[in-house]
Amino acid sequence: MRPERKARFEEVLANRQGSLVLLLENVKDPHNVAAILRSADSVGVQDIYLLDTDNREIELAGRRAARSAEIWTSIHSYNNLPDCVAAIRNRGYKIWGTHLGSGAHSLYEMDLTGRIALAFGNERYGLSNELLDHCEDNFMIPQKGMIRSLNVSVACAVTLYEAYRQRQAAGMYDGGGGLDVAHKKELYARWTERYNSQSEKGSID
Repeated sequence: MRPERKARFEEVLANRQGSLVLLLENVKDPHNVAAILRSADSVGVQDIYLLDTDNREIELAGRRAARSAEIWTSIHSYNNLPDCVAAIRNRGYKIWGTHLGSGAHSLYEMDLTGRIALAFGNERYGLSNELLDHCEDNFMIPQKGMIRSLNVSVACAVTLYEAYRQRQAAGMYDGGGGLDVAHKKELYARWTERYNSQSEKGSID
């Protein structure tokens, strides 16, 4: 592996945000999932929890667009809501859900610098009531148009870049985002193995 690639790995790992993860509940469109993975990677989010209570495994589409994000992020798949919530809780995250209810706060009023799991729901129905019951808080993206909902991948990108803005201002990049040394070493080894494997196939960016 070239020295430039090793340096890139180290730079990216220094900016990974161990204190921010995503939870996607029954997000079915593989193009949406692929887009979300790319947005997550772009702001340094490593862990994405995919909760599919319909027991239908998601096969990501658009491989050319999504393949790198699949390699560099960590996907945790669950088909049981209590198990998924427990896994997130055991890592010390509070769950904040996107929901248009009367008690929802504006995204821009939320402090996104804590240890948070941001939950996004199904394209048609949003978050289930069961998952909302597990959320400590919920928020909405302010809108001024007639249509009061955004595509889930767009909503996720808007939210992640607001988190990026807040975390950048708080000095949480370049090693300040809560990814411990052991985890960085683990990811470095995994990325190196995957990179070498994909490079041999000629199928990596």
